[in-house]
Amino acid sequence: MVTQTSQRGFPLFIICLFTIANYSLKFTEGIGVSDAAVKLELIHRHHLQGERRNVAAQPLERLRQLVHSDAVRLRGISLKVMLIQGGAGPVRRRVRETDDAFIPASTNGGGGGSNIRDQFSNVSGQLPISSGADFGTGQYFVQFRVGSPAQKVVLIADTGSDLTWMNCKYRCRGGGCRRNSNKRRLFWADRSSSFRTVPCSSTTCTNDLANLFSLTRCPSPISPCAYDYRYSDGSAAQGLFGNETVTLSLTNGRKTRLHNVLIGCSISSSGPTFQSADGVIGLGYSNYSLAVKASNLFRGIFSYCLVDHLSPKNVSSYLTFGSAKQQTDTMHYTALILDVINPFYAVSINGISIGGSMLDIPAEIWDVKGSGGVILDSGTSLTSLVGPAYRPVMAALTASLSGFEKLGLDVGPLEYCFNSTGFVESVVPRLVFHFGDGARFEPPVKSYVIDAAPGVKCLGFVGGAWPGVSVVGNIMQQNYFWEFDLVNRRLGFGSSSCK
Repeated sequence: MVTQTSQRGFPLFIICLFTIANYSLKFTEGIGVSDAAVKLELIHRHHLQGERRNVAAQPLERLRQLVHSDAVRLRGISLKVMLIQGGAGPVRRRVRETDDAFIPASTNGGGGGSNIRDQFSNVSGQLPISSGADFGTGQYFVQFRVGSPAQKVVLIADTGSDLTWMNCKYRCRGGGCRRNSNKRRLFWADRSSSFRTVPCSSTTCTNDLANLFSLTRCPSPISPCAYDYRYSDGSAAQGLFGNETVTLSLTNGRKTRLHNVLIGCSISSSGPTFQSADGVIGLGYSNYSLAVKASNLFRGIFSYCLVDHLSPKNVSSYLTFGSAKQQTDTMHYTALILDVINPFYAVSINGISIGGSMLDIPAEIWDVKGSGGVILDSGTSLTSLVGPAYRPVMAALTASLSGFEKLGLDVGPLEYCFNSTGFVESVVPRLVFHFGDGARFEPPVKSYVIDAAPGVKCLGFVGGAWPGVSVVGNIMQQNYFWEFDLVNRRLGFGSSSCK
């Protein structure tokens, strides 16, 4: 998820924020953690279906919702990257104010010492991940536990966000303590013995949280540090920051707690709500990312494998912090570009080929240090290519589909849908992303010729504005194992069934 820095563009998807306090982007290498990891299951959509019945019934309507959500999100990404590439530096917004045995992992906002890391020398940790297709969303879900005792919430895995957030209640009284009528899960801060508010007079509030929209209002030195989010679609959320404990499961069957994780608990919200999950787990690259916090204990590595977003099977794969069991026979590696357009993970692309022929795309389109570049984003569903790349890709692919009836469907920016009766994947030439260091990413045809409805398929690309970045979305990433090595600044990937 990407937060907006003005009153234009990206809508509110933030009700409670998780950030990491007092932590710098540094990793300690080689301190007895070669096999360590935290494992979180990426839950398949059917695990959640019984809990929530507000699902999109029709495949085409589900696709329209997905495309609309992507369009809004991509505008937010474009705005943020444009400001960074234009020399504006970190994006800030000061908003308008209104009147089980456990292994101790860390006791402060830092990564802990070598004695802490040594305890993870033979373990790893994972979270289950699942597709959200039945809920009119293209994201993938993880189960997450926060507080003491731990409370379970379901979050969207998002490499485009440095914030982890969820719905939350704090000091509610009387009728205000009743659960929402739609039975949505909440984090109840009052029921957690480890929840501590951040004073509004602290430097954490006045300086560190300025990028996270902390408010300047401070009625007394011990009053909680507050935030106020307002966006152009009418959505809003108001809340307060605090320190909290997160519980993670290890691959040896034990559990560990991360202490002093800085959270922001919402006490009110309005406008369009997040329909399918309780919030977002921020996997972007920044001081506030849970990926950076957790990975610091496990050699700076996290990985995931995304199941097919329309998979009919009740399967799970995992989001892993640390060394994961190899889920692919062949791994390919390319440079991971960090610290250029944080919190996004950028890669160096030389070009795109279709059917073995390189397309005529200007080199400046791929220059992340200029006005272009390519990022991987698990929170965007479709792949967005800026105009000078989008047009030749679409021309090459549509030429192979001339034998199928083009349909005039209203699915927003998806330009080419067709009657897929008699379609076989072999009629479509293979698309390949060529990385700057020689690596090749060759997604399966179903990742860019996508199912829209029975008998209908669409080319799964949308056009983006130039100058701007191109975004490899989660459908293009599906059925691949992705490993983010933050220490060595390396991205690993390989074809996988995600089992």
